[in-house]
Amino acid sequence: MATLRELKGRIGSVASTEKITGAMKMISSAKMRKAEQALRRLVPFRAGIRGIIANLLASDAEFNSPLTEVREVRRLVVVAFGSDDGLCGAYNANLMKFVQAHLEDLRAEMGEGLPVEVYAVGSKMLKATARLGSMDGITVSQPEGVDSKTDGDGVKALLEALMQRYLAGEIDRVDLAYMHYHSAGRQRAVADVLLPVNPAALAGDGAAASNKPYIYEPDAATIFRTLLPMHLLASLQDAFAENRASEQAARVMAMQAASDNARKLLEQLQLEYNKLRQQSITTELLDIVGGQARD
Repeated sequence: MATLRELKGRIGSVASTEKITGAMKMISSAKMRKAEQALRRLVPFRAGIRGIIANLLASDAEFNSPLTEVREVRRLVVVAFGSDDGLCGAYNANLMKFVQAHLEDLRAEMGEGLPVEVYAVGSKMLKATARLGSMDGITVSQPEGVDSKTDGDGVKALLEALMQRYLAGEIDRVDLAYMHYHSAGRQRAVADVLLPVNPAALAGDGAAASNKPYIYEPDAATIFRTLLPMHLLASLQDAFAENRASEQAARVMAMQAASDNARKLLEQLQLEYNKLRQQSITTELLDIVGGQARD
């Protein structure tokens, strides 16, 4: 049985842990709100790009671009998003399981020997996916200068590298595997095809597109080819932003659970401390009473 001194030390330790987890929850909440704001700022740009493309596709012009070319997939790149920091619960583990299941589905569809390159975004995801490198035909690496906090020029540089490889024929498809942010309490792992671009899906986004006749300057096909890289950049930026928001939301939930557990443990320890202290007092009183009786 623990002594009063040991229990008092454990109570102090658990109380300190509760304060730390509570502070980390507040910090993560602030970061999550900031990531949510970044997501909201991306919506008008992405919606505008898709609306223009949908209007273009609704016209009678013919459109073609190397970025929409669908070819036999002989080499695939999967950009797997994760975190650089820990203490976010099962966030990275769930993403890792999803990436592994996605790779198995792709190989079942396209061939077991399909060469796959996994671009791990975030040191935790790189560590989690490292064991995939032992599988035949799968290589794992981390894009230079890219992590889970990358924004702006870093995202653009990654997209340009992927587009160059796709246009050069080095890769035939690029998938994004990340955690889609629904709300602070709900995130879902998804996989989207970044390249090649599916014009039919973009046309579907333009259900509310105007049917009014437009005069395009320059021609519609040139505008279409100019807008596609902007659409891809918006999609990649959206994946980074959703990944950051989901990571912070998972960390908020993890720190909340840790704080609740620390509070419950603190109550149990305090109860045990009080019982042991009362027992000690009772023993001392019995010794005093027993001594007076003998006198």
